[in-house]
Amino acid sequence: MTWNPYYRGDGVVRDDVRLPDPPPWRRFPRSSAAEEFHPPEGLVDAVNAALALRRPLLITGSPGTGKSTVIEQVAAELALGPVLRWHVTSRSTLADALYRYDVLGRIHAHRLQQEKARAGEPGAEIAEDDISAFMTLGPLGTALLPSPRPRALLIDEIDKADLDLPGDLLDVLERGEFLVEELRREGQEVARLRISGEDSTHVVERGHVQCTEFPFIVMTSNGEQELPAPFLRRCLRFSMPRPTSALVREVVRKHLRMDVPEDGPVAELVEDFVRRVRGGESIAIDQLLSTIHLLDGPPRSPSTAQLGEVERGKLVRLLMKDLSGA
Repeated sequence: MTWNPYYRGDGVVRDDVRLPDPPPWRRFPRSSAAEEFHPPEGLVDAVNAALALRRPLLITGSPGTGKSTVIEQVAAELALGPVLRWHVTSRSTLADALYRYDVLGRIHAHRLQQEKARAGEPGAEIAEDDISAFMTLGPLGTALLPSPRPRALLIDEIDKADLDLPGDLLDVLERGEFLVEELRREGQEVARLRISGEDSTHVVERGHVQCTEFPFIVMTSNGEQELPAPFLRRCLRFSMPRPTSALVREVVRKHLRMDVPEDGPVAELVEDFVRRVRGGESIAIDQLLSTIHLLDGPPRSPSTAQLGEVERGKLVRLLMKDLSGA
């Protein structure tokens, strides 16, 4: 067990202190976790069924079980391109996921142009007002663009949405199309809209977007609220299994490149994690990985100190707190 207190809280400047290398999953720019993810039994069948039926896949389970990593692995294996992401909150709306219209930006730009024209600035004549310059397709809107291959879309934590959002999604998921009402209202036949997360644009005709390949959609849920039955009927559902000692040991091996021994401090951490999760506590697997990396990984420097049991226990309690508490 190793520990090096880089910060000591005594106000003394130590500009020669070298911080340790970060854990593999905290190195930036972030690399995909697709290669380390090991799908539990049944998940491969659920993914293939969703792909074949062109239905969204709803994955439920406790935090840190790899729900949102599934889509990264599928997108990488099937060459579906970068994963589009929509992180749902209680304030999320369907409109935001389809497209965003910066109406205030448009008004400000128009007024600024008028002021420059009145001031007689060279080249400041009022140009045609183009609404599409202030519109950007959201992650769901981008996923529904016509394409030769389906796009991959993650709708993360759908259970945190307002009660109306799952119902609002139904029509879009069934029809695979939507209308940009502002373009239709202003009679703009052709508009070039920016794509979510990219520098490129896509031509939208008469405000209508219709997919040619239904996207591969993974929705995740921590089970914080029940979703309406009509919404669930249009999804394939899979529940991530509760962790077992064997599964957690495999996760540790892949992420930390170390084998968990049969006994000792690391084995005790693994067994305690499995026991607590099965007992109903909310603890994420990355908390366990962080604890093992910090306390039982390779020494961080030649001056690394050995921890006593009391100090080790304090750090374990700090790092392995139940997520449902403060």
